[in-house]
Amino acid sequence: MSKSAPKKAPAGRPPVIRSTADFARYVGLARTTVSRVLNGQPGLRPKTVAAVQRAIEETGFTPNAYALHLKGKRTATIGICMENLLTPPAVLKVAALQRCLREHHYASLIEVLEPGGSRQVIRHFLSLRVDAVVFIGHFIEEEIAQRLRELETHDTPHLVMDQLGIPGATTVALDRRKGMHDLVGHLLGFGHTSFGLLGITGTTRSLSDRLAGIASALEARGLAFEAATRSLDSLHARGNDFEYGRALARSFTGLDRRPTAFVALNDEIAIGALHGLQEEGVRVPKEASVAGFNNQDICLMPTPRLTSIDQQIQATIEAAAGLLLTQIDGAPERRPQVRMIEPLLVARESTGPAPA
Repeated sequence: MSKSAPKKAPAGRPPVIRSTADFARYVGLARTTVSRVLNGQPGLRPKTVAAVQRAIEETGFTPNAYALHLKGKRTATIGICMENLLTPPAVLKVAALQRCLREHHYASLIEVLEPGGSRQVIRHFLSLRVDAVVFIGHFIEEEIAQRLRELETHDTPHLVMDQLGIPGATTVALDRRKGMHDLVGHLLGFGHTSFGLLGITGTTRSLSDRLAGIASALEARGLAFEAATRSLDSLHARGNDFEYGRALARSFTGLDRRPTAFVALNDEIAIGALHGLQEEGVRVPKEASVAGFNNQDICLMPTPRLTSIDQQIQATIEAAAGLLLTQIDGAPERRPQVRMIEPLLVARESTGPAPA
């Protein structure tokens, strides 16, 4: 029984190539020779390599990734697990990571994890023989620690971005503690001694790190955290948006002794608070200073422009890609590595001297 030829296409179009065997017949070379070219093996005549590359351009043929991993070859694919895609910093990070990986000839598969759903996702990634798995965001620690043990069993490298404290995790994370320490230190330098905290309550590692940074900055100036800070988060349904910040600011304006500086969980809450204060007749920064976190483009939109902490996303991605590619290309590193990214204070007009 003769082997079938590549399926004929309409006039002017190349034939439909469904397999390496089809492609080899199209090129007019032995399948083993074509496979050697596709796998980048040495010792081939330049004329042969050029013929295969020309045929790839003509047909758009792509080797089957599944067939490659069945032969023990890499798939040049990274699995990325996201907490969510709802925040601009998260989108910027995954986009920057994709660009960086693409420059190193790796494709990305992205899954948004629901709490408790990581096992199925990781098993799917392992079935596809991804070369590594990246976690971006803040997850249930015990759950991700279990997934990391499974990856280690399969000798699959991993990287955790943004979340410190997961046992056995190779991690790249922003030093949020230092970011808040620097931000509060900036406000203390303006003479502020009373601070309203906007959305900075909770028990996650990210929040506890921020609170520790605030406390350390106050302690360095001889101020007690409990006496110098106040939170009204519990008065409103929790949100991370403009309206939540506006509602918090209005509640603070009703106090007999309003804080002179406000520090928010993110830029959205901060800008909402800034508008809320202004709507209640409070002048920013003459009567109250406001600062955010993340340094998004929206910081340039309000009047005055918003002081914020920059996450240094590019530095984060470069560090993450470096650790990831080293694990893939080098000897397995059994010891987890942790890289802390230095935040950057970006001071603008929303912060200024405390009112007399």
